[in-house]
Amino acid sequence: MVRLLCTLLFICALLSVSIEALAQDEDVVRVNTELVVLNVTVTDKSGEFVPGLKLSDFKVFEDGKEVPASAIANFGVHEAPFASVVLLDTSGSMESRLSLGRSAAIRFLDGLRLEDVAAVYKFDYKVEQVQDFSSGRDLAPMAFGIKARGMTTLYDAILEAVNALTARQEARKAIIVLSDGMDTYSKSSSSKALEAAMAIGASIYTVDMSNNESGGSRNMQSAMILKDFAEKSGGRFLATPGGQALRDAFTAIAAELAHQYTISYRPLNKARDGKWRSLEIKLSREDLQARTRKGYRAPNR
Repeated sequence: MVRLLCTLLFICALLSVSIEALAQDEDVVRVNTELVVLNVTVTDKSGEFVPGLKLSDFKVFEDGKEVPASAIANFGVHEAPFASVVLLDTSGSMESRLSLGRSAAIRFLDGLRLEDVAAVYKFDYKVEQVQDFSSGRDLAPMAFGIKARGMTTLYDAILEAVNALTARQEARKAIIVLSDGMDTYSKSSSSKALEAAMAIGASIYTVDMSNNESGGSRNMQSAMILKDFAEKSGGRFLATPGGQALRDAFTAIAAELAHQYTISYRPLNKARDGKWRSLEIKLSREDLQARTRKGYRAPNR
């Protein structure tokens, strides 16, 4: 019995070592094959998408250090389908502009390609789904019965959009926010919402629905919040008076999402320390502008 017990213990020890070794090997493989994927929008001075660029026209910098060509795994013009979430602010402060926001959402859906999908959520004191991901171009009938009410959970809405997009298989993801920008009721912070979006590579496009004509520090603050989300995630901030200008803006967003460059690379810093890595794209042509997310957080052991 003692000999049998010793034998069993010896076998268990060998299995433990083998499993640990496999786990370590698997961890090494996972680090080596991890890619940072950047969806890059390149525009000229008029804001139009610039086609025909090559990898040699781009330089990628992580934490200020240039990523060598040998670390670039993939490059191309990405015209594959994308998934997006439209977030419509239905809080009390949006009462006079809710119909305008609905019209803007419809305009965006109209501009999508057949292969693209979009979901629509509304947010006031809570976040609710209006329609699930669909290739349909009509806004759900229930959206026209929505009334403006209560507080604003902007940051929670962005996190909800991130959670919905995380489950999607599309390589490119976007969040479209129509809001006056002032969060008054979220449980999460703006930094947490922004970081979550950047972690899955989702660009945030924000449309300032505040009453710009009235001016004031509140409207300036709301614009700054929305602009920060857009700039750091590689999206675009829009402030329009409505009407044709707003419709044109949403047509431009849909067109932009349909044409982006994609650069995938293997980071030289493979430390799984959970630290922030800053990202920057530079172009060989000074007359062009590149937009992409400003960074990502490394995996944490």
